[in-house]
Amino acid sequence: MSRKIKIYLSSFWILISLAATAQVPAGFNVLKDPSSLKKNLLTENKKINTTESDFIQEKYLSVLSEKIESKGSFFFKKQNELRWEYTSPFKYVIVLTGGKMYIKNDGKVSRYNVNSNKMFKGINDMMMSVVNGNLFENPEYQVKYYSSSSAYLLELTPVNSTTQKFLKTIQMKVDKSSYEIENVRMTEPGGDYTNIKFINRKNNVPISDAKFKV
Repeated sequence: MSRKIKIYLSSFWILISLAATAQVPAGFNVLKDPSSLKKNLLTENKKINTTESDFIQEKYLSVLSEKIESKGSFFFKKQNELRWEYTSPFKYVIVLTGGKMYIKNDGKVSRYNVNSNKMFKGINDMMMSVVNGNLFENPEYQVKYYSSSSAYLLELTPVNSTTQKFLKTIQMKVDKSSYEIENVRMTEPGGDYTNIKFINRKNNVPISDAKFKV
């Protein structure tokens, strides 16, 4: 697997995981009773059949002096179909559908069986638990909850030793009024991190089946 694929896959985990810190994140307080948040997140997610959104991704690597910025689009259908497409500065596509993962890079398409690879299965399970609203039922992660005046912050810690080797924590920022994920930040054990901001989100709009073919 090429280094570029590994970088993008690690970024992909960001709709996906990290090891909770003892320190409360700046600007937030501990949410002592998250039951209302859980209920509302599940309720709102049940209303969503499709989602599309643009995103801006920043990747910080300690060996580089500047962050690497990428842009692209995200598409999801509730039948467990997902497309993560980078459009700038590279064209790069990841599609999850029918238990398979497809990666299109430089015009070449690679196919992987999700269930035959622990990393791919973890990516698939976490992504689907997030977009389907089943996050709290995923036994692979421990979750801590925080709150500010305008947002919730969910901090996920992987409990699987394999995942812990390349993921420390995932922080998901959720808007208090819409219960939509605004931002995801994934931190790796060595301190490198990926930050993804979602913009121009649209729910329950028609998405062609062609989006999930590569």
